[in-house]
Amino acid sequence: MTSSASTDGLNAIIQQIKDKKHPPVHLWNPDFCGDLDMKIARDGTWFYLGSPIGRKRLVKLFSSVIRYDDDGKYYLVTPVEKIGITVEDAPFVAVEMFVEGEGKDQVISFRTHVDDYVVADKKHPIRLAVDEENREPAPYVTVRANLEALINRAVFYDLINLAVEEEVDGATKFGVWSSGEFFDFGTVNELFDE
Repeated sequence: MTSSASTDGLNAIIQQIKDKKHPPVHLWNPDFCGDLDMKIARDGTWFYLGSPIGRKRLVKLFSSVIRYDDDGKYYLVTPVEKIGITVEDAPFVAVEMFVEGEGKDQVISFRTHVDDYVVADKKHPIRLAVDEENREPAPYVTVRANLEALINRAVFYDLINLAVEEEVDGATKFGVWSSGEFFDFGTVNELFDE
């Protein structure tokens, strides 16, 4: 679902982002306590011991202490313990997009499935990965501290509708503008080549 936010709506989102405080997991360095049978599926569903966690408040709590480390693994981190978990793709899924303005002045923001909000900008870039084998595009936006949200298919279609062509380093690139930054999805041929 895509919403066009008014200036008041965008300001409300920005204020919510500023007011939202996540624990400073990037500052904590507890001992590793082992792996937990917890998994985040590609669609954002959290599982514990093979069963989905149905309580959204619990999922939101866990999502507030997730960290992605330089070893390429995801952990739930508290001041006293660090526990490994499995993430199939990205720990978050962007399920809603808000757009304010147009062209180079456009601002795009997203809401994740755990109600985190992020404005796409230099610190929170949008990127597009294309699977080498099946050429399936997978779009992402950085939510916080090396943690990304997979942009769900419906929102991705709306995002593509905002895409424009721009000259970048002598090549015509396809992408979107947000917060004064151009997020390059590649050339049209790279994206849609059979």
